[in-house]
Amino acid sequence: MLRELEPDRLGLYWPIRSEFNAALALAADSGHSKWPLALPFTRRTPKAMDYRVWDGAEPSVLDESGIRASDGAVVVPDVLLVPCVGFTADGYRLGYGGGYFDRWLAQHPGVTSVGVAWSCTQLEAGAYVPQPHDQALTLIVTERGVVPP
Repeated sequence: MLRELEPDRLGLYWPIRSEFNAALALAADSGHSKWPLALPFTRRTPKAMDYRVWDGAEPSVLDESGIRASDGAVVVPDVLLVPCVGFTADGYRLGYGGGYFDRWLAQHPGVTSVGVAWSCTQLEAGAYVPQPHDQALTLIVTERGVVPP
């Protein structure tokens, strides 16, 4: 799927809790190295997130949320992989409630956003009503394929 998107710079995330480890999956794919990478860096006050150049090695820096990050130059990826705690069939995601990804996506409307989720975290229709600040993702990928198909 990423090969079809042909990113100029791929924004990843460092997994926490039970999130899918996209960075590890890409490392196992011999074609990933052709894409320059970036990792998010969050600040708590004011709440903000940017992406920073990442070399693909295990990050030694922690951002203000305590998540592994890069200390590289700030960049704007054209394709993002976004972790989903839960998701809806129409492309909305649940995260951990900080709103970092929604704010970033609102500021960068031309970016292709790919949610990465476990299929068992799909919410039933009507179980989640998006709020005005929520940003729908371009598509969502699970271990079973692309949602919507």
